[in-house]
Amino acid sequence: MLTMFNLFWDPTYVLIIIGMLLAMGASQYLNSTYRKYARIASSTELTGEEVAKRILSANGIYDVLVVGVAGQLTDHYDPKNRTVNLSETVFHQRSIAAIAVAAHECGHAIQDNLGYVPLNVRSSLVPVANIGANIAWPMFVIGFFINPMSTFGKIGQLLISLAIIFYLAALLFQFVTLPVELNASSRALQQLKQLQMLSEDEIHGAKSVLFAAALTYVASAAAAALNFCALSFCRIEEETIDWGCDFTPPFLTHKK
Repeated sequence: MLTMFNLFWDPTYVLIIIGMLLAMGASQYLNSTYRKYARIASSTELTGEEVAKRILSANGIYDVLVVGVAGQLTDHYDPKNRTVNLSETVFHQRSIAAIAVAAHECGHAIQDNLGYVPLNVRSSLVPVANIGANIAWPMFVIGFFINPMSTFGKIGQLLISLAIIFYLAALLFQFVTLPVELNASSRALQQLKQLQMLSEDEIHGAKSVLFAAALTYVASAAAAALNFCALSFCRIEEETIDWGCDFTPPFLTHKK
């Protein structure tokens, strides 16, 4: 008997749900870990800005500016403009968390200065990945709405195939990001130890913050892979089902 559950559920939803839970869990863990160490001041009483400038100077990098940006956890390194961008709290705070984040972003600046290949590859993928992430799902939904048995059926199939290809670019970006971020964290901890910006006990706290941040990238890559699998399964199903495919958003159903 056809139930409401059958109408609104498809097995491929499991992949999407798992990806969402992984991303949400990693984000929550990062926020809680950051808040914990943001309340602990470092013994050196250095701000995130001061830490960043010292690390850059110690590595002979004088053409990179350290600037403050609005928001929380909006910290990033911009290889195009050669700037280490620190969120307001990190820029001004003297906490273990702020120092760890500032050092991590300087790790990217060091990568850029040394010509670290994965960073260059990731930078080249940014435009394509942004396009893929923004249009893949809308393109998929449009293709899904087109009845494959209609005059425009081939167009719908083409849109779904293109959506998968575009999303693949976003997925590739996520996986290239992993070694870049892990390497930046490794360089950050090395700099903090060598320049004695944190005590041994405080280094443990910095490791916890950077580990939590790394988990968000791992979770994002896993979620992207699961979404890609869902799209691919839908494309395969679409070849064998007369009307669209079984993978539909909860608010969309088709009658045969």
